Amino acid sequence: MGKYTKDDIRRLATEENVKFIRLQFTDILGTIKNVEIPISQLEKALDNKMMFDGSSIEGFVRIEESDMYLYPDLDTWVIFPWTAEKGKVARLICDIYSADGTPFAGDPRNNLKRVLKEMEDLGFTDFNLGPEPEFFLFKLDEKGEPTLELNDNGGYFDLAPTDLGENCRRDIVLELEEMGFEIEASHHEVAPGQHEIDFKYADAITACDQIQTFKLVVKTIARKHGLHATFMPKPLFGVNGSGMHCNVSLFKNGKNAFYDQTGDLELSDTARQFIAGIISHAPSFTAVTNPTVNSYKRLVPGYEAPCYVAWSAQNRSPLIRIPASRGISTRVEVRSVDPAANPYLAMAVLLSAGLDGIKNGATPPAPVDRNIYVMSREERIEEGIVDLPATLAQALDELKKDEVMLNALGEHIVEHFIEAKEIEWDMFRTQVHPWEREQYMSMY
Repeated sequence: MGKYTKDDIRRLATEENVKFIRLQFTDILGTIKNVEIPISQLEKALDNKMMFDGSSIEGFVRIEESDMYLYPDLDTWVIFPWTAEKGKVARLICDIYSADGTPFAGDPRNNLKRVLKEMEDLGFTDFNLGPEPEFFLFKLDEKGEPTLELNDNGGYFDLAPTDLGENCRRDIVLELEEMGFEIEASHHEVAPGQHEIDFKYADAITACDQIQTFKLVVKTIARKHGLHATFMPKPLFGVNGSGMHCNVSLFKNGKNAFYDQTGDLELSDTARQFIAGIISHAPSFTAVTNPTVNSYKRLVPGYEAPCYVAWSAQNRSPLIRIPASRGISTRVEVRSVDPAANPYLAMAVLLSAGLDGIKNGATPPAPVDRNIYVMSREERIEEGIVDLPATLAQALDELKKDEVMLNALGEHIVEHFIEAKEIEWDMFRTQVHPWEREQYMSMY
């Protein structure tokens, strides 16, 4: 997470006794993939000559066009601290290129870079993201498989002995810090077995890389503690689900474009237009920011997750909150995103939605400072508050109708993402679930 040259990487690999290198990338569904190479192939990797079969990766290419190249981003060089025993393993995050040397349109990381270029064309220099990913810790059984037995009965900000995940969380933080993360806070979340670790904001590409690395570290260290870490949005009924609130801000030449000392709430016109864009496109980007059938079990009233499209500077029930910090820390917190989302795609749609508001000089509705959960449907309609989609199927229908969001993903990703998600919904829709048997077997 620094600035590295090829010579730096050669030197560090030798000094640190690196034996293997994982060339890592992310598929359309957000799953981390990697090609592991021995240190003898480092030069080939640094010269962008490592190939892999793209037809084997979800949503990439057909078998007749399968040859793809891995282009490592040298600044993502990291040595995994837990691999020291038999020679260390390092990691480089890669962009995917087609055989003709052009960036692959189906690579989520490349796609985000394309959207960032559109931002730069509007005069902005940076899009920063500070994520707040949450996760649950469950015990493993004697076969190493996850159970539904939680590791603790702690609550929000609890500490040992109630928070039995504290040691695991502490080890995760230590590993992350050794890898270059700047950890701002770690604590027990509201639900038993639920945790949150927040790290310092960064530019969108770096932050998305960090989210993917974070997930890998959390799962790896949890297993060392005999635990299974899951970023599933709603693993348990009756308790809060896991979100990944995204604090975003636009910068122009080192200055926060969302801050205006003279503006109402000290927000600039740019910030208000960005908020308006997010609100306008929220129903359609939800399929991307909340991409699983399970995501919609979290977006229900009563568990602190937003299910209504509104904004506020004080209230935690709407989709968008404006945290109190101002100046360089002025930011828009989008609260609907969950940790199952592919971060590169999530940032592409959020940024495109906000930029569309800026391009059109859009005006947001008035902020809603009441608790929306206790408002009646009539009151919400009167305030112009619409609901987020209630199912993945509804969210996909909204996505298909929104040209701005479709353009944010690009034709290749749209086609494969929608196809995969429609299959997922159909599999869920046609399955018979335990709840149905409990309700109906005796009744009928």
